[in-house]
Amino acid sequence: MNDSPWWRGAVLYQIYPRSFQDSNNDGIGDLNGITERLNYVADLGVEGIWISPFFKSPMKDFGYDVSDYRAIDPIFGTMEDFDRLLDKAHSLNLKIIIDLVLSHTSDQHPWFSDPSKKDWYVWADAKEDGTPPNNWMSCFGGSAWEWCPRHDQYYLHNFLKEQPDLNFHNPDVQAEALDIAKFWLDKGVDGFRLDVVNFYFHDPLLRDNPPRQDGIGTKYALQFEHETPYSAQQHLYDKSRPENLGFLEKLRALTDQYDDRFMVGEIGDDKPNTRAREYTQGNKLLHTCYNTHMMSGTHKDLSINTVREPIDIFFQRDKSPQNLSKNPWFESWPSWAFSN
Repeated sequence: MNDSPWWRGAVLYQIYPRSFQDSNNDGIGDLNGITERLNYVADLGVEGIWISPFFKSPMKDFGYDVSDYRAIDPIFGTMEDFDRLLDKAHSLNLKIIIDLVLSHTSDQHPWFSDPSKKDWYVWADAKEDGTPPNNWMSCFGGSAWEWCPRHDQYYLHNFLKEQPDLNFHNPDVQAEALDIAKFWLDKGVDGFRLDVVNFYFHDPLLRDNPPRQDGIGTKYALQFEHETPYSAQQHLYDKSRPENLGFLEKLRALTDQYDDRFMVGEIGDDKPNTRAREYTQGNKLLHTCYNTHMMSGTHKDLSINTVREPIDIFFQRDKSPQNLSKNPWFESWPSWAFSN
């Protein structure tokens, strides 16, 4: 009998809802369209499905800008449609993993305009000359800070300006994030794909990132940061902060209250494979995580060294028999992504 958890060695079929199957002829794929094709997916022999975001959203970033974490966007259907999808998938022994975007919300989320929740986001005063508080850059280009006349301050956005970052240093934000996860676990989802999982916390001192030096980091940190101002920095202070691990322990503890649930994180970091080791060590953090190292560039870049580098880094450890079982990376389980 194999006692390994179901996700070890599992194949997950990613579905991007809006382009997968349109059930009502409005030109946009939807949840009912996924349900219609579940028999086909099951026949492929995969263990489960990762569904990209379907939450209520203004769609500035195609669903990764969430305006309500507990609601289905009408273009994709209703909560009843999701319940039918989940029931049908489980009847076919398919797991359902949903895409949880916790590092930021849409600027149309009610929290962002609620004065009582101002500290749920990251705000900072301008420098004396009116410029942003530090040199942090957005992954999508330009400064990571946007001026808000209403508050006479800047707010942080690691992605689009319509995607303000949540302030995970606020315990109320952490509690709400955990409650959102609990809502979907109670519904019966089998786990989460955690979007940009190392972006939750920022340096509260707002220190400038230093310039990237030769040999520091990798151009494969994120698939969209090749030769950009963002890639010219060492990202010491805007992401991958040590406090992140404490929150991930809380999220794992919640997930472990349910049978056979699973968390896979997306890592975008200067040293993504080292970070993957850190985020999956032991059994209190993520079950596994992946990054875009092998997804970057063109097919001609997929050389032996491109494949070998992340594997060698991930498994750097003392392999002597007396130390192997004591090594913190021994329980880690990597995932390798080649395309999407």
